[in-house]
Amino acid sequence: MTPLSTSGDAHPAQGPPRPGRAADPCPADEDRPGGVGVRRLTALDVRILEGVAVGVSTVRLAASLYLSRQGVEYRIGLMLRHFQAANRAALVSRAHSLGVLSVGAWPPRVLPEFLEPQEVERGG
Repeated sequence: MTPLSTSGDAHPAQGPPRPGRAADPCPADEDRPGGVGVRRLTALDVRILEGVAVGVSTVRLAASLYLSRQGVEYRIGLMLRHFQAANRAALVSRAHSLGVLSVGAWPPRVLPEFLEPQEVERGG
C-alpha cells in the first residue's frame, strides 16, 4: 500500500468525534442564519474573511483595515477556531461549504444573513 492510498482514513489526525459533541463544527441552532449554527460575523471579521478568501496578505489586510498585523492574525485565529479549520485555505473552504461565502461570484463575499446586526448609534 502506498502512502497516498485512501483506505477510509482520509483524516487520521482528526479522530472520532468526542462524546457529547456534535460531529458538525457548529452546534445546531434554528434561529441562526444558514441553519447549521454558524454564528454571525462582525463587519471586521467579514472584511478579513473576504480578504483571506481572495488571498490578500496579512500586512495588506492590516493596512487597509487600520489594524496591526497581530490584530489581523488574532481575528483570523478566532475564525480558525470557530470554523475548526487548520489553516487559511481550510477556513475559506469551510466557510464556503457552510454557505457563508457567495457561490459563483468573484471576489467571494460573505452573504448578508451572516453579518452581525450593527448597533444603533446613540445621539448625544
